[in-house]
Amino acid sequence: MNAWDHPLIKKGMPAQLEKRRARIAAGERPLGWKVGFGAPASLEKLGLQAPVVGFLMQRALLLSGSTVSLAGWTKPVAEPEICVRMATDLRGGATPETALAAIKEILPAIELADLNPPPTPDNIDAVLEGNIYQRHVVLCGNTRFGGSTGGLTSRLYRRGEEVNTTTDPEALTGKLLNIVAHVANTLAGYGEKLSAGDVIITGSVTPPIMIEDDETEIAHALDPIGEVSVNFTRD
Repeated sequence: MNAWDHPLIKKGMPAQLEKRRARIAAGERPLGWKVGFGAPASLEKLGLQAPVVGFLMQRALLLSGSTVSLAGWTKPVAEPEICVRMATDLRGGATPETALAAIKEILPAIELADLNPPPTPDNIDAVLEGNIYQRHVVLCGNTRFGGSTGGLTSRLYRRGEEVNTTTDPEALTGKLLNIVAHVANTLAGYGEKLSAGDVIITGSVTPPIMIEDDETEIAHALDPIGEVSVNFTRD
């Protein structure tokens, strides 16, 4: 069975994509896609073979250094990620090799999500319909050509201090090229397409960061490409 043929994915994914189509029909512009629950522990806990796929819209996009109000959020989470931007369309039957050929560039990103309700093996359909908790995405203006992660170091900063560093930013997410191919194949399985210009945020490099009540900023550097940051208020 393909990973995207899981019964709850088959229930939740069409509902999610219908909401996306309705938003585009109402005038919103799409930005790209995201994956969730790709860490080995999450896959095992939720009974999944591969990450689930959600969507990103332009109105969720923030400039680095922007300030976000967390007022009304239940469980705000930040995830430092590698973002991929596509150079060409990538259709069903994608492989890591065809994914590499279709990628334009990579860049650092932070996703902001509201983790409510917590995911369980029984509510994946509802989580998918709710677009996997997506609220905002922060993208860096600096990029690196191609899809290789070689030589990258991810650094996470909280309260102005470096709290996590890794030279293997794919350790928790899985291989970036596999993720891109998986997104393309999942979308093809549900009548959509990974298109030129789309971005994909490919999963959290660290375990998701639960934003504490007194935190005002988080930053993610992907050396040597660049850094993104986001500020928080509770107003």
